[in-house]
Amino acid sequence: MASLLGYAGNVNQLWEPSRERIGNSRLMDFAKKAEHLFEINLPDYDAIHKWSISRPDQFWGHAHSYFGLIGEVSGQVLTTGPNLQDSVFFPDASINIAQNLLTKNDDTDAIVWRDELGNASKLTWADLNGQVSLLQQALLDFGVESGDRVSAWLPNRPETISVMIAAASIGAVFTSTSPDFGVKGLLDRFTQAAPKVLFATDGYFYGGKWFSCLDKLDEVVQGLPTLEKTVVVPYGNEEYANEKIQSGPSWILWSDFLQPYNLKEVEFPPHGFNHPWYVLYSSGTTGKPKCIVHRSGGVLIKHLVEHGLQCDIKAGDRVFYYTTAGWMMWNWLASALASQATVILYDGSPFHPNPTTLFDLADELSITLFGVSAKYIDACANAGISPIETHDLSSMRTICSTGSTLVDEGFDYVYRNIKTDVHLQSMSGGTDLCGCLVAGDPTGPVNRREIQKPALGLDIEILTMNGEKLDHGQQGELVCSNPFPSMPLSFLNDETGEKYHSAYFGRYAGKWHQGDFAEWAPSGGIIIHGRSDATLNPGGIRIGTAEIYAVVDSLPEITESLVIGQRWDGDERVILFVVLSEGNRLDDELRKKIKSSLRVQASPRHVPASIHSVFDLPRTRSGKISELAVKAVVEGNPVRNAEALANPEALNYFKGIKELQ
Repeated sequence: MASLLGYAGNVNQLWEPSRERIGNSRLMDFAKKAEHLFEINLPDYDAIHKWSISRPDQFWGHAHSYFGLIGEVSGQVLTTGPNLQDSVFFPDASINIAQNLLTKNDDTDAIVWRDELGNASKLTWADLNGQVSLLQQALLDFGVESGDRVSAWLPNRPETISVMIAAASIGAVFTSTSPDFGVKGLLDRFTQAAPKVLFATDGYFYGGKWFSCLDKLDEVVQGLPTLEKTVVVPYGNEEYANEKIQSGPSWILWSDFLQPYNLKEVEFPPHGFNHPWYVLYSSGTTGKPKCIVHRSGGVLIKHLVEHGLQCDIKAGDRVFYYTTAGWMMWNWLASALASQATVILYDGSPFHPNPTTLFDLADELSITLFGVSAKYIDACANAGISPIETHDLSSMRTICSTGSTLVDEGFDYVYRNIKTDVHLQSMSGGTDLCGCLVAGDPTGPVNRREIQKPALGLDIEILTMNGEKLDHGQQGELVCSNPFPSMPLSFLNDETGEKYHSAYFGRYAGKWHQGDFAEWAPSGGIIIHGRSDATLNPGGIRIGTAEIYAVVDSLPEITESLVIGQRWDGDERVILFVVLSEGNRLDDELRKKIKSSLRVQASPRHVPASIHSVFDLPRTRSGKISELAVKAVVEGNPVRNAEALANPEALNYFKGIKELQ
């Protein structure tokens, strides 16, 4: 149970699992089976983690067997090369991703969908198998082959997952982005991926408004020279879509694309365990997005470990994550099908028609894992909602938070206002590995501000700029010093591998450098202080931006804030931007309050040289505040890919501020 007063000896501990919950967890079941197989002692998470990094062959081999991955396994579990990125897991094994996502074929729920208007649909496992069968036949007849790219410009709907599974069944590589991307942002990504087929929506709803995509589709199709077929998946206004399609000879409606085919069993030809599954994209706020090619088996086994052992997802669970098809959490969510869990999809604004929309969904659909962003938790707190008083939420065992750092007040809000007996799992990783570097432990306590543990199978270190290991209480660079299965296969258009090596292995020899600024907590947990490429460095002292946000965003006068370091007189000074809550203004008194709060709660070096009020902050489409874009504007440099931002117009608030010139 939770206690905001803390547990004996630890004022920051907010929750701990019961003995019964620990004993029934998949993590301990996995450990008990490993103890018998390998004659080792694995009493707790730390012992399991130590074994996972000291004997990766045993750990990942056992995971392959425990989770029942279908495919031929032969040869070694792990081969290594002269460089970390040359390591390959299951180099001689085969897999078909679709076969592992479609292990059920009955009338229970596979995918349940809702949108902000209350529209609803679902696919049973039999329906999902049938839809994938029709899509597989259509794609094969059209000439899609293993290695071709299939792209989706679609909302978060069941059809998006069906297209992904059908493409993967053939060995085609799936890539997607959300429909709120503009034409330039979409083409910056998809032209690099060079898709053969595009699945596109006619539009989407957000905040109660309809946004048509058909008026952009001509430009998108013309901008993709490799495209041979475009399939329009109507959101719900097929009559209008059909009229529009008649004017485009290469466009076909979803229903017409599938109509010629009859249901039959899906075919599952074997592909290499490291055959490409996805192309994902970096946010691109500092340049054209990187196109990251992810492995089939490597990503799936990483997701299964995170789902089953770190999130305790079990067959029959109902797993939800608020995401779009343009964020890696969509890929993470889709993999829950491999655990025979029901995937819950939601499309639209999480606050429409009211701030409790997602909690209403949780009760209606008996969600067991409720996944959101740290920003969403902050927004709920700011909206003053208290689901613990208005909702049942008895099915909810786990709340996941990612996307940005969950601050102390966010932890407290969850246990005070959402649910007391719940595993709050803050986690961090990224698109780069399509998974987590640091994550949850369903058998251990939750402490305020901390991510519980290093992810299983990953040897996490925190280093100085010179590569020296840091102990708890010291901030440095988060790295992983051993290979893991979901390391990218490659970048597109990087024949020599130089860009791939430079992105992750150029900073520290033989180690994966994530680009996060972090520290060890005394408990063995991890505190993330923000992106290291946005780290402040006044007077040569490095400061994580999250430390400033934790103080400033807790003030009632402030809705949210953004901080940058600005080059000034041969040094760097800290500049703070704030969005004020209603009825407040940034006067001298509030400036003094902000500075005093930072000085007392953080340190004098956290106090900004200048504070400015703005109406909005720019953020990526996954909800992360983009300090780098603001820094570029303030310093008079071009923002090289504003299309990667969900609200690029917000950058206008940072232009021409006299005090910053």
